[in-house]
Amino acid sequence: MSNLDIKEKIEAATFRKIIKHLQDNKDLQNIDLMNLAGFCRNCISKWYSESSKNYGSEVDYDEAKKIVYDMPYSEWKEKYQK
Repeated sequence: MSNLDIKEKIEAATFRKIIKHLQDNKDLQNIDLMNLAGFCRNCISKWYSESSKNYGSEVDYDEAKKIVYDMPYSEWKEKYQK
C-alpha cells in the first residue's frame, strides 16, 4: 500500500469519526459550529455532495444531509434544532 493510499485511509477514518461525533452530539447546534469553526453540518453535506461528483458517484445535497445527520434533515431539525 502506498503512502498516498495510507493517507487517504487515515483521512477517511478521521472524517467518519468527525461525522460520528456530530451525530452523537445533537445538542451542538449548527449556529454554534458556524460561529466557532466557520462551517456546520450543512457545509459538510455540501462538500460531500460536491466531492461525490469528482468520483462518478453523485450524491445530491439532500442525500448528503441524510448521511451527515444520520436521518433526514427535516427530522433532525424538528427533534434537535433549538
